[in-house]
Amino acid sequence: MSDFRQPGPPVWRRLDSVTQTAEYGTTRDDGRYEAVRSRDARFDGAFFFAVETTGIYCRPSCPAVTPKRRNVRFFATAAAAQGSGFRACRRCRPDAVPGSADWNVRADVVGRAMRLIGDGVVDREGVAGLAGRLGYSARQVQRQLTAEVGAGPVALARAQRAHTARVLLQTTGLPVTEIAFASGFASVRQFNDTIRAVYAATPSELRAAAPARDRAARRTATPSAGVPLRLAHRGPYQPGPVFDLLQREAVAGVEEVTGASGRRVYRRTLRLPYGTGIVAVQERPGRPGRPGTGSGGWLEARLHLTDLRDLTTSVQRLRRLFDLDADPYAVDERLGADPRLAPLVAARPGLRSPGTADPDELAVRALVGRAEAERLVQRYGKALDAPCGTLTHLFPEPAVLAKAAPDGPPGALAAALADGVVRLDPGADRDDAERALLAVPGLDARTVAVVRTRALGDPDVAPPGLAVPDIWRPWRSYALNHLRAAGEWENDR
Repeated sequence: MSDFRQPGPPVWRRLDSVTQTAEYGTTRDDGRYEAVRSRDARFDGAFFFAVETTGIYCRPSCPAVTPKRRNVRFFATAAAAQGSGFRACRRCRPDAVPGSADWNVRADVVGRAMRLIGDGVVDREGVAGLAGRLGYSARQVQRQLTAEVGAGPVALARAQRAHTARVLLQTTGLPVTEIAFASGFASVRQFNDTIRAVYAATPSELRAAAPARDRAARRTATPSAGVPLRLAHRGPYQPGPVFDLLQREAVAGVEEVTGASGRRVYRRTLRLPYGTGIVAVQERPGRPGRPGTGSGGWLEARLHLTDLRDLTTSVQRLRRLFDLDADPYAVDERLGADPRLAPLVAARPGLRSPGTADPDELAVRALVGRAEAERLVQRYGKALDAPCGTLTHLFPEPAVLAKAAPDGPPGALAAALADGVVRLDPGADRDDAERALLAVPGLDARTVAVVRTRALGDPDVAPPGLAVPDIWRPWRSYALNHLRAAGEWENDR
């Protein structure tokens, strides 16, 4: 290790401490610089730093020699750094970090906008479509995003397209022209210009510079073999309880979990904006980084898509399903302060609160249960053009259920989802969605709490009637997962 980059003492702080306060520095940026100096991977994705003398931006854990403080600028997003003329570091690949935990949990318009952009709404519907979903004007959305994250929706979507393009260039053998349009670019020229601006290389040069593991994956990655992915997470991750839940809930025809505990594989079908997909995710996590740095690891996945334009959207939905953008340090610090939960947190650091890959599907399943969900799949689900083993169907769309089975609570819920009375997409307002769900005949508060936790990703939900201490806030969803994993609380749904 370079003498100029010796790690300092660990900075055991919440991720937001360097972005909201000056806990361990005289100013907010001094705190950020301390995280950079100590190569603290817990802050990867929470902010980015750029070096004015090199024109490069990095993640905080970048292994390069630490730049002098006077040459460093800080940004909330990669898009903001790119917009200021900096290009991505080829060594630490800052575009591949876990998403900011801030956008993962926030319920305000900026958090909702970031989740929608991640889901590909700007690429599909433009800024006007994004603004319409949020209930604001395009100018208001532009102003709020620029003020808070340093980039508007177009720049944020552009950065996301560039990352998708790099993944496809370096892990598949697809022709460059196909990759350009699969990444969401409107033209090959726009694609080439963006890649040069973001990575300071042509697409061919970027492909040739792929790490050895990506070159090896590219040799086996074909449209029929799928796209191999590493789904990065921050800090420790406990895959066992997540896969236990997925195995208990698996709906035949749509999902399956195979293999022995510790080496299981979760597979499911996906309904996506441009087509369909099948994903396989391995339980065994990838090797974490250097001990003491807070480095996370990854989950290995492989995506089979009928239309590669759905790559970004499908990845974001998987990240929500496996709760990969969470801040385990903030959660564990808070819950570990409670005497009841402290031994549970110590036993399972980094326990996650799983979400869903399809919010509408989750809502119907939470209402009807597993057995009835399987009957609905077989009767009303759309059969795949090319079944893959036991995966044969997509879960039925709300509009199909509302028309085919209009009676009773399931029909009422399906109609509300199909008509937009109930919105559960990544940009939905959680309080509005809860009120709309409670207005659907047959939905009780307990079911709505499950939907709010899983479909809307709310980290702070407790079932009605269950008394929980205030010290668990704002992570009550995670606290209950600890109790469930320890066998101290059972949810009957």
